[in-house]
Amino acid sequence: LIAGPCLVENETIVHQTAEFLAKETEKRNLTFIFKSSYRKANRTSLESSTGIGDDLALQILERIRKEFQIPILTDVHETNEVEKAARTADILQIPAFLSRQTDLIIAAAATGRIINIKKGQFMAPDDMSKAIRKILSTGNNQILLTERGTSFGYHDLVVDFRSFAVLGRTGYPVIFDVTHSLQKPSQGDYSGGTPEYALMMAKAALATGLVDGLFLETHPDPAAALSDAHTQLPLEVIPDFLDACLKIAGLKED
Repeated sequence: LIAGPCLVENETIVHQTAEFLAKETEKRNLTFIFKSSYRKANRTSLESSTGIGDDLALQILERIRKEFQIPILTDVHETNEVEKAARTADILQIPAFLSRQTDLIIAAAATGRIINIKKGQFMAPDDMSKAIRKILSTGNNQILLTERGTSFGYHDLVVDFRSFAVLGRTGYPVIFDVTHSLQKPSQGDYSGGTPEYALMMAKAALATGLVDGLFLETHPDPAAALSDAHTQLPLEVIPDFLDACLKIAGLKED
């Protein structure tokens, strides 16, 4: 499970979320990676929050990493921030909209960190082989591939489950981004979403037998979140969500 709040909003929210998720995943013997972005560079509106400052956000993530002894995943957006992020993060994530940015991918891979690259909404799954070659060119073969949906018209996304098979043929782990695949991009000043379908989509993806992990964003109070308020799952639903997913994956008895 890769999970956490979309954005590092403050230390209280990040700590509460990390503590809760660490306990729930430990109970279920799940590998847990804490996810939160120190900055959101891609926002629908100029008024949307981009973060509390890179240095402060990364310091908070570093404290979470040390206190709970869990790996950290965070996004990188430009080559000049990669080195700083890599000092804290165990996994550097290439956002979907930047999945063709050669310089960024190579700079991230050159750190030696694990690279999670999200398939762009505009890319076919077989196009990810080109991104993989960019990472491998640095000598780094620690790669995760994440499916987060494909543009379907102007304000919607659809997940083609055949993508899991295509991505899996690369030999690298395939992750399904549950909550971002339910976004409705750029609806008015903010992106909307349909998180009520999250469990259904997660169970369906796991039922293919081709998904190695789930990615999702969760928040103690999604309605008050500064980023992706319309897609993050309430923290309180996560235990039942995980149990339902583990049953589908054959890792938990009824």
